[in-house]
Amino acid sequence: MYGVRLVAVNGDTNVMINDIHFDSRSVQMDDIFVAIRGTVTDGHKYVQKAAELGAKAIVCEEFPSLMVNGITYLQVRDSNAALAIMASNFYDTPSKNLKLVGVTGTNGKTTVSTLLFRLFKSAGYKVGLISTIKVMVDDETHDTSHTTPDALTINRYLHLMSEAGVEYCFMEVSSHGIAQKRIEGLSFEGAIFTNLSHDHLDYHKTFAAYRDTKKKLFDGLPKTAFALTNVDDKNGLVMLQNTKAKKFTYALKSFADYRAQILENQINGQLLKIDENELWSKLIGDFNAYNLLAIYAAADILGLEKLEILRLISELENVDGRFQYFISKNKIIAIVDYAHTPDALKNVLKTINALRTGNENVITVVGCGGDRDKSKRPVMGHIASEMSNQAIFTSDNPRSESPEIIIEEMEAGVEPQNSNKVLVIENRRQAIKTACKLAVANDIILVAGKGHETYQETNGKRVDFDDFKEVKEALNSLEK
Repeated sequence: MYGVRLVAVNGDTNVMINDIHFDSRSVQMDDIFVAIRGTVTDGHKYVQKAAELGAKAIVCEEFPSLMVNGITYLQVRDSNAALAIMASNFYDTPSKNLKLVGVTGTNGKTTVSTLLFRLFKSAGYKVGLISTIKVMVDDETHDTSHTTPDALTINRYLHLMSEAGVEYCFMEVSSHGIAQKRIEGLSFEGAIFTNLSHDHLDYHKTFAAYRDTKKKLFDGLPKTAFALTNVDDKNGLVMLQNTKAKKFTYALKSFADYRAQILENQINGQLLKIDENELWSKLIGDFNAYNLLAIYAAADILGLEKLEILRLISELENVDGRFQYFISKNKIIAIVDYAHTPDALKNVLKTINALRTGNENVITVVGCGGDRDKSKRPVMGHIASEMSNQAIFTSDNPRSESPEIIIEEMEAGVEPQNSNKVLVIENRRQAIKTACKLAVANDIILVAGKGHETYQETNGKRVDFDDFKEVKEALNSLEK
């Protein structure tokens, strides 16, 4: 229990345990169970069950009314923090054996962390990745279901990376992960802030609370670490206010340590100027210029040679579901993007509209997730209808909510002059097919919201569904 702040102890602390669990169903003989107060259920309800399954010790925020002889009970103020520190100890503090870089922000986390992984791997290093899409232990792939996995999972993967000789690990750090103390006890080499916009207010309640949660990643950095932030974002400098780390900034518009300029933008890439050097990237749009600049800055801070970084950036491909495009034989352009926040949707549509010559139509298929921040739904509806020639409102992952109600809340944001541009087709497959039928040569179809996801979740059930596969098949079928 090294590093864990104990409030009270009942029983013998000199005991050996086999494993740590916060799910009572996984407990076996001589394990330790940590009772976590979650958003859905409270682990304290299952303390007795853990005892019956053979737990040797139990960590909790309040002692149960009945304590079993022979079991050690440890009371802590915060079970989440205790679990994270215990997990780090259990796996021999693996984050200290490699250079761990956290990437946080509303948009761009997956792109920045994934492309840093690819860049360093291309540079010849053994690298790790913990992202929304997957976990990579050098060449070994592991599936993941959360932006920031639980503390046990994080430390288990970091341990695997340490054992495999990984030198750098790039990790998405979500606001949920920070708030729930999943990164407590980790040793970070540095942190990157991408941007901050409307998201997760169902969980954090206010924008200030959401921002301040992100800031905690930077507040906890040691003097030896680096803090890299986007100062074109009005919250960029907030991240640096209390950090002890070495401070670095990047921007396209403001004065900063690292700056870039977009010289040319096309559907197949963009020409950038970074540090007085020009490079062609296959990733397009202002948002990707920011992502690439963050990658360049982080790689430079971590010691890679500047011209080598630029060469490697020019070879990087799009991340799955991030402005992933396909051009049909009929010359219809289909773009799939994970844009599931108002700011992300606006940025993608802004990029698409900048590529138009004037005659092409933009057809946007978009929905909003269920059991998530409801306040962004009318905003998403407004942006899609305002910035597209045709908007089709459909299901995303409705989860436990009614798809019809979600769509109605999106429609509430549509202004009267745009109402004739909106179609409602609840079935996502049919919505995508309709968009493809409406499109003619040179039109651009944007399918937004789910990106890399290969499933659709309704009423607790997941069915296979891949936006990129669906739009490609729909367009191909029209060519026959």
